[in-house]
Amino acid sequence: MNYLKSFFFEKREIKFPIYFPDATRGVIRTLDNRDLFEVGVEGVVVNSFHLMSKPGATVLKSLKGIKKFMNWDGWVVSDSGGFQLLSLVYENKSFGKIDDNGITFYRDSKGKKSKHQLTPEKSVQIQFNIGSDIIICLDDCPSAKVTSDENSESVRRTIEWAKRSKDEFQKQISNRRIFNNDSPFIFAVIHGGNDKALRDKCAKELIKIGFDGYCFGGWPLDNERKLNRNILSFTASLMPDNLPRFALGVGNPKAISDCVKMGYNIFDCVLPTRDARHQRLYVFTKEPQEMDIFNEENITDFVYITDERHVRDPKPISAYCDCYTCKNYSRSYLRHLFEIEDSLAWRLATIHNLRTYTKLISVLRENVY
Repeated sequence: MNYLKSFFFEKREIKFPIYFPDATRGVIRTLDNRDLFEVGVEGVVVNSFHLMSKPGATVLKSLKGIKKFMNWDGWVVSDSGGFQLLSLVYENKSFGKIDDNGITFYRDSKGKKSKHQLTPEKSVQIQFNIGSDIIICLDDCPSAKVTSDENSESVRRTIEWAKRSKDEFQKQISNRRIFNNDSPFIFAVIHGGNDKALRDKCAKELIKIGFDGYCFGGWPLDNERKLNRNILSFTASLMPDNLPRFALGVGNPKAISDCVKMGYNIFDCVLPTRDARHQRLYVFTKEPQEMDIFNEENITDFVYITDERHVRDPKPISAYCDCYTCKNYSRSYLRHLFEIEDSLAWRLATIHNLRTYTKLISVLRENVY
């Protein structure tokens, strides 16, 4: 399998592999753009479902898109908004319903009762109003406990929704008079669960339609909560070598390393930012540049910063980290901030965890070729 080194967009180069943290509502909590720049974050993922509720897609359009709104000069990926809605509806039918037309739901992103409908066309329209660089087609992501029939239905619907998404994408390009160099990318999502025949069918039909990149869809973990290497690797093998492969929702540092070996080159995950707010800090087990990164069993470990043993600990979070937090503060002080529930704790912890991820990406880039 050939590994794609980079991809050009609007005369700018996206270097691979790349990790996009989740800026769900247009912000990575407690961080500003200077923080993101200094830790080496090159792009973020925003959530169409949440942004269509607050501040609203038309607000973003009037302000010339999410980048102007955030004052952000990096890459922006917008997901379709479907995953969050589908997860709720498949778990509890009272939240809404799913049919061939799209997703009908009865609450907004804050849980307030309000009827909405998300179709493939509307999802694409919202993402154009957001002004993202990469648009993700609305897909039918079923429950992890999907039956064979439901899995087959998910693939059928995903293919049909992808056709409609691509048609709407081309319509928006024409209506907005967007030239090729200024056009966003559109990615489709490959489903099929653990059924390789369905994965193969889904991939072939999506490739016939033609997209700028392809995503692994569904659940990347198996029933034992371990990375499902078999199905991830198989799905990567179905994707064109000359286009980006997006491992949606992957993952922890070891999972990212494993998936880069499989050929994936784009990653997003809430783990480093969410774990930072829950006092779980990532530390490399050894100097990352000296690791055999693709064969290392334990790339990172955790420091649970509120453990009693850190009360008088003068060390930085990690001896192998060059982030602002590690350069300036001790484990003892960060523990103290969490204990007194000061918001600075979230900021310093998030800076560190994101720098660990961007450092990982840097090392992977050095070793992948």
